[in-house]
Amino acid sequence: VKGNKFKPKEGEKKVAKLEGVKKPEKPKAVVVVEKSIEEAKKEKKGEKKPVSEVATPTVELKKDEKEEGEGGKKKRPWRNKLRKAKAKEAAKKEKGEEMEVMEEGGGGEEGEKKKKKKKKKKRNAVLDEIIKDGKAAIMEEEGEGAVDSSKTGDVKLEDAKEKIKSGIFRFINEQLYTVKSSEAVELFKKEPDSFWAYHEGFAQQTKKWPNHPLRLIIQWLLSKDSGKVVFDLGCGEAKIAEAVGKRHDVRSFDLVAVNERVTACDMAHLPEKDGVADIVVFCLSLMGTNLLDFIKEARRVLKTGGILKIAEVTSRFVNPKMFVEAVCKLGFQVHERKAVTDYFIIMQFIKIEKVENKRPYGLVLKPCLYKKR
Repeated sequence: VKGNKFKPKEGEKKVAKLEGVKKPEKPKAVVVVEKSIEEAKKEKKGEKKPVSEVATPTVELKKDEKEEGEGGKKKRPWRNKLRKAKAKEAAKKEKGEEMEVMEEGGGGEEGEKKKKKKKKKKRNAVLDEIIKDGKAAIMEEEGEGAVDSSKTGDVKLEDAKEKIKSGIFRFINEQLYTVKSSEAVELFKKEPDSFWAYHEGFAQQTKKWPNHPLRLIIQWLLSKDSGKVVFDLGCGEAKIAEAVGKRHDVRSFDLVAVNERVTACDMAHLPEKDGVADIVVFCLSLMGTNLLDFIKEARRVLKTGGILKIAEVTSRFVNPKMFVEAVCKLGFQVHERKAVTDYFIIMQFIKIEKVENKRPYGLVLKPCLYKKR
């Protein structure tokens, strides 16, 4: 036949009809009838079962038919079990973390209070260990001293006492450099004896120094015209007031009042009015993690054109140039920077009106930690 009338369309297949060939039948489900031993015996004898007792046939499908679900996908029940198990583990972990957070104190003021209590317990524990070790050493030395001559016994006992003092000094010194000034105030309020132990240890350390920057600052103040208002921040025993108190109006501030010349306070919050001081001195007293607050407070109490004097250990400076630039951005102008031997640096700044940056980069000092010897 001409034309495309009887041509098959694209995608259609020609089906050839074969005579005498039957289509394959679908596999029938296998029927398994569950029978008891007694029922089998009755069947052999020819007894008929009542209708109610006729066993309902259970149909067992092939594995492929059993596992096929909706959409022709195979069901894998073991996967669901794994997923549930993992979900339970994750829930337990989350609950555990929540419990840890709650134990640590949770959030807000209660959490901070509990953290402070933990820190305090640690501090007390360390102090107790130092004192116990020292007492044990003293007892041992006293026992040995009874056997040895009295002179050698006394020397050993003094050595043991010095070890206790130096251990307490090292611990408190580390605390002062690694906490905020407000925390240090609280520490010395509750443990006033530790302040005296610290100052005794510090005095022992300064005896080994070839030169003390405090002497140079006292000489410099004596060369100034009389009547200057001088703030000595972190004064210790107020040596500046003792040396130049008759020439200048020296006001000494520290965490604890060692004598009548000292006013106890936090150096970040001085009990003074704005623009009162002509000179502010930090001599080896820039301790604590809130260094920025100290410099800002010094600027607050200084008059415009007033002098900020800083003396510090050279090894504390990460980058002296960056430190100077950071102080200048807080509203100062550098006037002098000089090294005193290899141990100390003395810097002098003048207060100006302009403040470039309230939180400058580079205002960093490393903690001055003493090694055990």
